[in-house]
Amino acid sequence: MLKEFKAFAMRGNVIDLAVGVVIGGAFGAIVKSVVADIFMPIIGVLTGGLDFSGLSYTFGEAVIAYGSFLQATFVFLITAFALFLLVKGINRMKKKEEEKPAEPAAPPADIVLLTEIRDLLKK
Repeated sequence: MLKEFKAFAMRGNVIDLAVGVVIGGAFGAIVKSVVADIFMPIIGVLTGGLDFSGLSYTFGEAVIAYGSFLQATFVFLITAFALFLLVKGINRMKKKEEEKPAEPAAPPADIVLLTEIRDLLKK
């Protein structure tokens, strides 16, 4: 059973997934910081610090807190937009790297030798 567990845990898929989760968590922290530290202050200035989370409607004894839903939706949209901008920027950088022309590879040794022979024969 221990050998089976080791084989399972050391499979490439599991390791790749673990790395993806860790990188995803770190990337999540970046997105959270962009939203909280860059976008939200700007939006706060534009909206005058408007916060929807306090809005609610009382229906009998039940309190329907629709403001919390609106606030969560608003934060989601800002987060999704920030993530979109980050991914778009990353893709743009990747595209610029791919567009760089590759340096021509040196010809193989046999081609160089044949070229030298051809040049000697021409003389």
